[in-house]
Amino acid sequence: MLVTGNDILVPARAGKYGVGSFNTNNMEITQAIIHTAERLRSPVMVQMSEGAIKYGGQDLANIVIDLATRATVPVALHLDHGSSYESALKAIKMGFTSVMIDASHHPFDENVKETRRVVEAAHAMGISVESELGRLGGIEEHIVVDEKDAFLTDPEEAVQFIEQTGTDYLAIAIGTSHGAYKGKGRPYIDHARIEKIAELTGIPLVAHGSSGVPTEIVERFRTGGGQIGEAAGIADEDLQRATQHGIAKVNVDTDLRLASTVGIREALLANPKEFDPRKIFGPARDVMSQVIEHKLRVLGSVGQA
Repeated sequence: MLVTGNDILVPARAGKYGVGSFNTNNMEITQAIIHTAERLRSPVMVQMSEGAIKYGGQDLANIVIDLATRATVPVALHLDHGSSYESALKAIKMGFTSVMIDASHHPFDENVKETRRVVEAAHAMGISVESELGRLGGIEEHIVVDEKDAFLTDPEEAVQFIEQTGTDYLAIAIGTSHGAYKGKGRPYIDHARIEKIAELTGIPLVAHGSSGVPTEIVERFRTGGGQIGEAAGIADEDLQRATQHGIAKVNVDTDLRLASTVGIREALLANPKEFDPRKIFGPARDVMSQVIEHKLRVLGSVGQA
């Protein structure tokens, strides 16, 4: 069933489990996300970035909407990192049930102003809104933030921001970062900061940049001929702890990109003469489904739908 973000995330915050919010760029990724969630009886969110909208347009949104509408578990279609009021309105017109306005690169007052504009318009249409306070480092499509420009979310500012904007859920900077390179070793997650923000606020909190970048997938990527540096992801234990303290929405993109590419590389290596796309993209979908299942189990959302 196609629902709003609030329909999924408010129960998650109350129930102390996380909901995976996975980025999609094509049919196979969308099927892997929704079919796996349905099999495991888990609520789920499917995200499209502005890059995905440029790539797949209304056609891709319609695939998500159709699969979500026919699903027997709650599914929301979410705009990831909307860069403007106009972008958010475009997504709403396309049928999105949740939108993000990311004005975190602006000063606090400007972030409030831009977020409030989107909240007023989206709420008038019954659509829920995510916003961001603080800045995550790393790279994700048009989001490029140097480490020196990243900063963690201030708990007191979070309270003011929520009160002044009416945002439904808030992405907070807690040590995660976008992309496959999250530092050396195990990335540091500021759990005390999460707990403080959760204590002061009542809305669902969001963790961006939460791919685990599994070692097995990275090694299979390399074995298949892929080149990747010392990739590092967020530990399962850190995500599990975070969901106990207000993190209700957990964004995952890199893991599916890697898993998809692994499936394609392995299929072509096993049969270099293969040119049937079903036998190339099908294995990619299978590997993504395995990664998604692991993430849903880590977040504790299995059986919650």
